[in-house]
Amino acid sequence: MEIVYVYVKKRSEFGRQCNFSDRPAEINVDIQPDPGLTANFIERDPIDAGIQCASDMSEHEVNTERFEMENAGVNHLEGGWPKDVNPLEMEQTIRFRKKVEKDENYVYTIIQLGSLMEHCIKQNNAINIYEEYFEEEETADVADEPPSAKTINVFRDPNVIKRTATHLSWHPDGSKKLAVAYSSLEFQRSSKDMSYDSYIWDLENPNKPELVLRPSSPLVSLEYNPKDSHILVGGCYNGQIAYWDTRKGGQPVELSTVEFSHRDPVYGTIWLQSKTGTDCFSASTDGQVLWWDIRKLTEPTETLVMDISRKGVLENALGAIALEFEPTMPTKFMVGTEQGVVITCNRKAKTPAEKIVGTFSGHHGPIYALARNPFFPKNFLTVGDWTARIWSEDSKESSIMWTKYHMAYLTDGCWSTIRPAVFFTTKMDGTLDVWDFLFKQNNPSLNVKVCDEPLFSLRLQDNGRFIGCGSKRGTVTLLEVSSGICTLQRNEKNLAMAMFERETKREKILEARHREMRLKERTKAEGKEEDVKVETEEETPEELLARVQKEFFEIIEAEIRRKERAAKLSKPQVAQRPGLPKGWGGWGGSLTLVLHRGTGV
Repeated sequence: MEIVYVYVKKRSEFGRQCNFSDRPAEINVDIQPDPGLTANFIERDPIDAGIQCASDMSEHEVNTERFEMENAGVNHLEGGWPKDVNPLEMEQTIRFRKKVEKDENYVYTIIQLGSLMEHCIKQNNAINIYEEYFEEEETADVADEPPSAKTINVFRDPNVIKRTATHLSWHPDGSKKLAVAYSSLEFQRSSKDMSYDSYIWDLENPNKPELVLRPSSPLVSLEYNPKDSHILVGGCYNGQIAYWDTRKGGQPVELSTVEFSHRDPVYGTIWLQSKTGTDCFSASTDGQVLWWDIRKLTEPTETLVMDISRKGVLENALGAIALEFEPTMPTKFMVGTEQGVVITCNRKAKTPAEKIVGTFSGHHGPIYALARNPFFPKNFLTVGDWTARIWSEDSKESSIMWTKYHMAYLTDGCWSTIRPAVFFTTKMDGTLDVWDFLFKQNNPSLNVKVCDEPLFSLRLQDNGRFIGCGSKRGTVTLLEVSSGICTLQRNEKNLAMAMFERETKREKILEARHREMRLKERTKAEGKEEDVKVETEEETPEELLARVQKEFFEIIEAEIRRKERAAKLSKPQVAQRPGLPKGWGGWGGSLTLVLHRGTGV
């Protein structure tokens, strides 16, 4: 396409027109030579003069207009039905088809369109545009390649007052879009001018968000529907749940009522596996997990209080921050709490007390990330305080693997979708750590300094190659990892499974040993208590008084004997020896012998 820009200017603005004509030469000034100037002439020999053998060029600059790309879409419905025909009504569509087929131009139109369609069909049959020419070649071994990551794009919060990128969600179809929830999590620090908007970004256009989501309260969590990529559900800072249909714009389609919503910010929202694809559940620090159907958000369909005492008292509930749901186990889900405890739940239990199955305790602070291994769902990852821990459902008392204690606080983490032995963590110092426990257990295999501000959110694309990291200042950095990190290694699944089983077995042995030691100590303490009880039961008060008096007088007599013995040892004793002057010898004096070499004296 040829781009033409026409400059329009009036003739009068160019100035006076130049009129040229042919005429003979004229002498206007004639300067005669002055002999008196000869004395001032200085001869230069040799003469050095630089000459450029090139024609004179002119340069001109034009400040062109900025070209911005903008994607636009059209919601296309089935066929080109008239307004008076409802395509969902079978009778109306059949009646309209019969009417069109009776038209005289219908046959000629079908013949014309048929020839074009026939040409396209023949072309598709002749050439397979999706043919793989190098299927048989073995993939190159990338195990020796050092792990690395590079920045692909940066998406910045377009508002003046920056907010934290609290949650990321990839578009389920092709992952060409990224939904980001923005909110300020600092208590009572948000200003009046702070924007409530969250955005959907197109990876190829970082200058402008593709769609602006306008909630009634800042979004803390935001998730794409895996069944319908046009639907998103979000958890607000004020506890409400909202859902959007991108085909209908940035305003929420429906919003939950305040009376039946959460009382604290909604830190987790997850879609459930259902036939309708409209079921989801949410978790908040108010200690509740609520189930919703987006077709009717007036009130939740089900409620569960995170009270581990199983009494269902909301005042004793643990605040929920992280949610985990594995579609392959539709009845189970897990909740990470502010108190560092992971609660495993069973949704299909009959009573609320039976829905809380068990707990895992191992962190000193809130659990910011909770995720099952996509290859071994029995093992899951938790991120909190200064460590990341890997757990097994078979070992309740302790995690089977854990990282070292970092200097910076850990904020988020996730498993690799391609490699079972790789997971990612983010820290408050702005770094991203890539862990491969088959390669190295004590330190991350790759440490990337993403930005100078704290990282708060992390999300990995389904292909395992692209990672989105959200920061405290609202900057989302898109990273691409090297092929070694996102390529399944030879025999990696078996090695990872063997390591999980070995560490689980080791923890079970240690747990059994600790239980045995605690039982021995308890038995010993109980035995001593029983002996004391027997002695006290057998003795009467008179006997007890007599025994105490006897022990007291024995202690006094022993002390008196000790003092007498000490006085005897400290008193000097003199024994007179014959041949010595009076006053010599005995214990009171001292005798010195000097031996001289060679004399024997």
